Amino acid sequence: MPDKRFHAFFSGRVQGVGFRFTAQSLANNLKISGWVRNTDDDRVEIVAQGQDKKLDDFLSQLKGYFGRYIKNIEIDWGEPIKEGADFEIKF
Repeated sequence: MPDKRFHAFFSGRVQGVGFRFTAQSLANNLKISGWVRNTDDDRVEIVAQGQDKKLDDFLSQLKGYFGRYIKNIEIDWGEPIKEGADFEIKF
């Protein structure tokens, strides 16, 4: 069972730069479950759960790849829920 879960919104110029596909690849490499999608207000929304260290690594890697595009991150941490083991892109 995962340790933690977060729900985050990334704003800035985060759509059209490969954010969702990179997030999926990073999450799969780190064995993180959840999903990513573009929102109607030009943000990217991510729900992810996994081990604390892996979630921290995931966020750090996203910031490393997209730091120049991200203007703000709103993130809420919580307890994990029963969910699939994959990380998917929602369209």
